Formats: sequence, C-alpha cells, structure tokens
Amino acid sequence: MKKGLLALALFCLINCVSAQDIQLVPPTKTGGKPLMEALNERQSHRSFEYKEMPTQTLSDLLWAAYGFNREDKRTVPSSQNRQEVDVYVMLSSGIYIYDAKDNILKMKEKGDFRKALGQPNISDNASLTLIYVANMDKASNREAGFIDSGFIAQNVYLYCASVGLGSVARGSFTRPDLHNTLKLTDKQEITFVQPVGYIK
Repeated sequence: MKKGLLALALFCLINCVSAQDIQLVPPTKTGGKPLMEALNERQSHRSFEYKEMPTQTLSDLLWAAYGFNREDKRTVPSSQNRQEVDVYVMLSSGIYIYDAKDNILKMKEKGDFRKALGQPNISDNASLTLIYVANMDKASNREAGFIDSGFIAQNVYLYCASVGLGSVARGSFTRPDLHNTLKLTDKQEITFVQPVGYIK
C-alpha cells in the first residue's frame, strides 16, 4: 500500500514538473519571404507592443535560430561543430532552455525575471528575450562562443524580417545579475541577449 502511494506521489510530481515545460509544435520549414527580400528588410527594432507570441511562431523562430536541419547539424554553423551555445528563452512566465532535439522549452525557473535584463522599455514590451549562453568547456576558445552566438542572432534577424517581427541584439545588461538569475556556472558565459517582439 505504502509503495503504491509513493509511486503515485512520484508520478504526480513528475507530471507536475513536466507540465511547466512548453511542448512546441513542429516548425514550418517552407514559405516566408525570399532571402534577398529578408536581407533588404533586416534591421534593429527597440520599440515593441507587448503581445504573447503564438506557439507556431515561437517554434518557427527557435528552429530558425538554432534548430536541427539534418542529423546532429544545426541551422547555424559553430566552430568545429562544437555547438557550445545554449539558447535560453525568457518569457513573462519564466526562464526556459530550448531543447531543439525534442522541440521543447524546458523550464528552468518559474516567474517573471525580466527586470534582470535591464532596459525595461525594451525587455518588458518584447514578447520574449533570447539569451545566448556559451559553455566554455565545449568551446574551442572564448571568442568562438561570441562568434557562434552572432550566427544565431543573424538567423533571428532574418526570420523576424521574413514574418514582420522586430528584434535587436543587445550587449548592454548587468552580466553578474543576469548570470545569477539564470543560475549559471563559472564555465558558462552570457554572450548577449536578443529581444523579439511585435513592432510598435
């Protein structure tokens, strides 16, 4: 009897935790504007009108940023294919990590932590902010983490241009505060952040 109750409690706990994750829908890999048009319209935006992003748009955005387009290979290059960057997603509901293989946002912290991003006129009005975190144990060198994050950011810019969203790459934030908020290790380094949202 006790074993049965324990198993039931464990099952409920696991389901409660996993229910906080966000299962993404399959990304749409066709359509959008032609590449040359997206390049022509790529620009930085700092004024957003807050709206929640539909799950399909979120899934498409993350796949364009850092998804897999063939076995163990992503939509962006990385130095020696080390894939040392993790993409954190900050929503008003919490902090998540993008798991491209399982197409899921795994919750890391529940709650609204957007104040840690600084510049609330930008971060509070964007639908979300992408945070690029380089694992220096995996990187070939420190510079590689920043360069590879830049590839991701450009894909985000082009996706946004393709669908009419706005974005801006930011290096202006208090690194120790955000590092602590994300509960990162000494071997993890935030390269920069990139809010994405609806243009005001």
